[in-house]
Amino acid sequence: MRPSRRDHEDPHSSIATARATRREMLCLLGALATGTKPAKAAPDGHITIGSHVSLAPIWFDPAETSSIITPFMLMYAMHDAVAKAMPGSPMAPCLAESWTMAADGLSYTFVLRPGVRFHNGEPVTAQDVKFSFERYRGASHQLMKDRVATVETPDGLHVRFQLKAPWPDFLTFYSAASGAGWIVPKKYVEQVGEAGFKKAPIGAGPYKFVSFTPGLELVCEAFEGYWRKVPAVKRLVFKVIPDESTRLAALQRGEIDVAYSIRGELAEQLQRTPGLTIKAAVGSAPFWLYFPEQWDAKSPWHDQRVRQAVSLAIDRKMMNEALTLGHCHLTGSVFPENFDFYWQPPEPQYDPARAKKLLADAGFPNGFDAGDYNCDASYANIGEVALNHLREVGIRVRLRPLERAAFFSAYSEKKLKNIVQGASGAFGNVATRAQSFVVKGGTYAYGSYPDIDALFAEQATEMDPAKRTVLLHRLQQLVHEKSIYAPIWQNALLSGVGRRIGQSGFGLIKGFPYTAPFEDLTLAQ
Repeated sequence: MRPSRRDHEDPHSSIATARATRREMLCLLGALATGTKPAKAAPDGHITIGSHVSLAPIWFDPAETSSIITPFMLMYAMHDAVAKAMPGSPMAPCLAESWTMAADGLSYTFVLRPGVRFHNGEPVTAQDVKFSFERYRGASHQLMKDRVATVETPDGLHVRFQLKAPWPDFLTFYSAASGAGWIVPKKYVEQVGEAGFKKAPIGAGPYKFVSFTPGLELVCEAFEGYWRKVPAVKRLVFKVIPDESTRLAALQRGEIDVAYSIRGELAEQLQRTPGLTIKAAVGSAPFWLYFPEQWDAKSPWHDQRVRQAVSLAIDRKMMNEALTLGHCHLTGSVFPENFDFYWQPPEPQYDPARAKKLLADAGFPNGFDAGDYNCDASYANIGEVALNHLREVGIRVRLRPLERAAFFSAYSEKKLKNIVQGASGAFGNVATRAQSFVVKGGTYAYGSYPDIDALFAEQATEMDPAKRTVLLHRLQQLVHEKSIYAPIWQNALLSGVGRRIGQSGFGLIKGFPYTAPFEDLTLAQ
């Protein structure tokens, strides 16, 4: 059979050999004889995903996207972007079928895919793209708006971004490291208002919002008008199950089909359960310990030797084996190893004796009370292990876990003190990650260093990739040399997949730890 027109238009589809049954061939011949097109199979069945975090309505709205990967867990279902990471491409054409940069680097013109519609039947237009950018208030919004002079819409299918100066990372910030390129319907948002949109979001993604019960579940239904392909599964349910052992038990009983984040002894138990499989997805999410008071001369964290002692106290190899069965990558960096412009630092060391000496040299021969160890509650088990390691060298801390939305809100509002166990799995490159977590004005940067800020400013206007590489390598070296962070690892999300699942979606998009694209998920035959 010949590929359909939609297959030709889909830049991500692979060419596969299709075997038609006798009944399918008879239907096809009958359709050809009557001059009609054979009908595509309607979506059927359901998939229930056990979420490891409570779902926040702020994640239903691309305008609120923060510098973490969690919102994309839901956005890949309900929304779509001008361009986004997809199988085989970190920046695939989606709502835009193409784009071009002007020879002088001062403008980018996007050509929208004709015929694409939102879930309410309204067409996706250039005005929606302009509106979504101007409405965006999430990560890096001020940086983008400071660098974009105007957004022009010559007609319904063309959008032109005029820049104030050449900017090599415009596309990366717009389509990867933020939610600015994820499009919402202008008319609908203006009709229902900001609060109304979060209660009943409408997007252009493969699944439509049906209902949300806070603390319990989000229900979505297949959008049969999705431009890329009709989803195979009718209903998608995200069920909130914060407790890890309860998630695994639900998977074993068949109450859910996918369980995000199953670690340690529970992961070993999952591996031993007949019919269940474990998926280890190494995303773009380094974990680290951050010292927000290192710029305060009165704080113990101001002394670099104290920060170095923390790093030396952590037995990363033991932690990796115990919690993620050795799947995490011990990179020694807060920048993802899969990002453009990555520089590989020296291997992190475990040396508690040296850690104690550094503390003594810094004036803490008996250690000190270090206050709170702040963390995302879904990763408190990392904190529990780290606390024991720190106590062994004399750094006494109290675990303070917060629900994910509350944790990142407090982190970004600069409310956390002492030690912050942070992470980010957002898409982008080294520059986009530095902008949020290292340099002056960054969403999660409590302070900065002038030499690092100067390097960042210089690379931001350098159009020569080789020269940018030198600048960004030096920036990463300084982050390492100043011990701004104590990196833990680049995280591997271990998840369980149940018996009913055919294609789970894990690993299809490089650097993405969750299931996606949702329209590619299937049930077992």
